[in-house]
Amino acid sequence: MTQMKYMLQMAFYFEDFMADNSKKTISSKKQKNQTLIIVESPAKAKTIEKYLGPGYTVKASMGHLIDLPKSRIAVDVDNNFQPEYITVRGRAKILKDLQKEAKKSSTVLLASDNDREGEAIAWHLNRALQDKTTAEIKRIVFNEITPGAITEAVKNPHEIQESKVNAQKARRVLDRLVGYNLSPLLWKKIKNGLSAGRVQSVALRLICEREKEVEDFIPEEYWTLDADFSKGKTILQSQLVQYDGKKPELKNEDNVNEIIEKIKNSECKVIDIKETEKTIRPKAPFTTSKMQQAAANKLGFTSKKTMQVAQQLYEGVNIGSNRVGLITYMRTDSVRISQVALDDARKFIAENYGENQMPDKPIEYAVGKKAQDAHEAIRPTYVTYTPDSVKEYLTRDQLRLYSIIWERFVSSQMNNAKSKTVSVDIQADNAVFRISGSKLIDKGFYKAIKLLSSKEDSTGNVPNLKIGEVVKAEKFYPEQHFTSGPARYTDASIVKVLEEKGIGRPSTYAPIISVLLERYYVTRNNKQLVPTALGKMICNILVESFPDIINETFTADMENKLDLVEEDKYEWPDMMKEFYYPFKEHVDELMTNLESYKGSLDEQTDQVCDLCGKPMVKKLGRFGYFLACSGFPECHNTRSIPLAKCPRQGCDGEIVARKSRGRGKEFYGCTNYPECDFISHFKPINQSCPKCGWFLVEKYDKKNGNYKACINPDCDYLHTAGEEVNEVTEFAPE
Repeated sequence: MTQMKYMLQMAFYFEDFMADNSKKTISSKKQKNQTLIIVESPAKAKTIEKYLGPGYTVKASMGHLIDLPKSRIAVDVDNNFQPEYITVRGRAKILKDLQKEAKKSSTVLLASDNDREGEAIAWHLNRALQDKTTAEIKRIVFNEITPGAITEAVKNPHEIQESKVNAQKARRVLDRLVGYNLSPLLWKKIKNGLSAGRVQSVALRLICEREKEVEDFIPEEYWTLDADFSKGKTILQSQLVQYDGKKPELKNEDNVNEIIEKIKNSECKVIDIKETEKTIRPKAPFTTSKMQQAAANKLGFTSKKTMQVAQQLYEGVNIGSNRVGLITYMRTDSVRISQVALDDARKFIAENYGENQMPDKPIEYAVGKKAQDAHEAIRPTYVTYTPDSVKEYLTRDQLRLYSIIWERFVSSQMNNAKSKTVSVDIQADNAVFRISGSKLIDKGFYKAIKLLSSKEDSTGNVPNLKIGEVVKAEKFYPEQHFTSGPARYTDASIVKVLEEKGIGRPSTYAPIISVLLERYYVTRNNKQLVPTALGKMICNILVESFPDIINETFTADMENKLDLVEEDKYEWPDMMKEFYYPFKEHVDELMTNLESYKGSLDEQTDQVCDLCGKPMVKKLGRFGYFLACSGFPECHNTRSIPLAKCPRQGCDGEIVARKSRGRGKEFYGCTNYPECDFISHFKPINQSCPKCGWFLVEKYDKKNGNYKACINPDCDYLHTAGEEVNEVTEFAPE
């Protein structure tokens, strides 16, 4: 009996044991059926997780977790240029958490961005997770964050593209070899803490060369002559286009007055009428560079701001109860559009504008020869999400950028617009005046455009006149102008040049500008990029010392080679060998032989420290020039650089740069504030006005470009060719 009881107890124990293990196995299986998806940002993770539901965990890597260390070059030159990777400082916990999640999962899908950097992030994560999990690790990519695109990507995982990783590795190593060899050279020869980059230095050269053209330009005076003619009660505005049978050259006011005297009492008769029609084609959907240019020109965005806002729209915003990525991937050099998106666009156009507002077949745009064509053009993910329908859910900046992306995409699949231009020539003695006007006779794709509207969309009516008809001259308007020199680069124009010359790629345009600004090699003034004295000095040294490297041809050639590496047609270590050894030999030679410019940026001044009485020295800091006491380190006194004497009568103050609160916009005010409240929003230059003695400033407007003018509101002085100006010698400007 006792034995039977014992056997029953053992059976119960075994049953309980099996049940417990069964529960653990079920729990383990349930846990192991989890799929971990790793993206780059929390915003993207939040959007994707809503689409996938149970069975999926979405985590963010926060960008690169593994990279080259900052403290050393970390490239083994003797071992085929192999990089020495480490976990990025401060990112170890993120990596550990991802490894922990991977251990609990049956599948890991690496969903970083579909470009070289994203592929490299996936490659590093794959290596870091392999030893910590038995899960299958695969790569997925998508061009838009929508339920359909994510579901399709999850269904079709693939292996990491090694050739794309090699292209990123080659770029990273190349930039490290250049930067970590040039920077010590600059430290030794110019100033500690400086740095130089392969691509940024070429962009700096372009900006400096343009600045030289601006500085060398001397504006010349010229005049134009407009006239009002009347027909009944209608006033017709016109401009002088011909005199004595040729284009008029009006160099001064006397030339204009002479013509007016000759023709003011003459009969004015219509001698010619021309009508021309022009077809205006819609533009292709945005690439990264075209989006940055349009956002700069139409919205006033910097390239950095454009990419930040585009990232938000791509990663997802809350539209009511739904979270959706509103645009496709924003780093692309292609104008290609998927068939599904084209079908959606044509359906939308037919329903909202009419089938007669689009061609019989979808419009295809040619992809540039240099385009990688890895992604579609930038477009709305859902064309039915019109700007008006989502405006309550977006910030002002998000709405404005989304609007131009949506407009550009929808209009790209609509009919051409047509305009009619009418020009009427009126003769008065030997002078011919022209009245011009144009109007759209078929709006075509302009029906979908608001923010992106251009001058071509404007209308101007020309009255119904006939050849031989006499009109009356009512009034003449002579106007003085000055020729405008070459325009400094803006974010839009430098991006356009970088793209045209093959310098950089869509992902690098904004960082190139940001780095130059952060290093104080360039400043932004009236949206224009202006090189600093430091930027000019670095540019001169690099261009003179490395003419074969700091030039657009070399940089574009390197970009082409990186493309070949990605296409698996070129071994990246061979690329490094070809470049590095001659480069390193030249750097070593310059370390010994190049003239030192140390201290050349510091200038003695006649200013005296108001704390200890020692002379003040003009020095260059991280944010520009400042005055520092020569008694440092005993005296730490610093002051802003005086740019000019305060022009207020009886004030002995100096004009210095200041920043307003909030956005920190720079202006120029008197050091005697609040006793003296003089301010200028234009930066003083080292010249005084020859008429009144106040200081000159540099101004800019679209009509005249860059020009110098007197700050005195009661003085009309403009600097023109042939006129002398007095140098302000008391204080040198930045």
